[in-house]
Amino acid sequence: MTADELAASVRAALAGVGDIREVKMFGGLGFMLNGNMIAAASRRGLLVRVGKDRQHEALAEPGARPMEMRGRVMEGYIYVDPPALTGEAVGRWLRPAIAFVQTLPPKLPGQKPPQTKGKRE
Repeated sequence: MTADELAASVRAALAGVGDIREVKMFGGLGFMLNGNMIAAASRRGLLVRVGKDRQHEALAEPGARPMEMRGRVMEGYIYVDPPALTGEAVGRWLRPAIAFVQTLPPKLPGQKPPQTKGKRE
């Protein structure tokens, strides 16, 4: 499945879910649900936001691996390798992501998340 075909599958799986916006990111196309990232499609596969509570369960599935950025594992996100993305797999991978992201408060475009780290003195 090419990156364009994967993006089309994600688009179809997210149809009617809510306010979906597409944004270029991570060398592919990111999908935002109510302003929160839910998934991204690229030649590397499908990035899925499953949440910290479901990450271990998701990583147990064939084709799933942790999402790493600059050598650091990003909690709550997983990558699904392209060979595992056949048939209805995209929709199956997106179901837990939809359930998780729908629990998050909506964000306006350009709105930054609140700072959670204190300043060093």
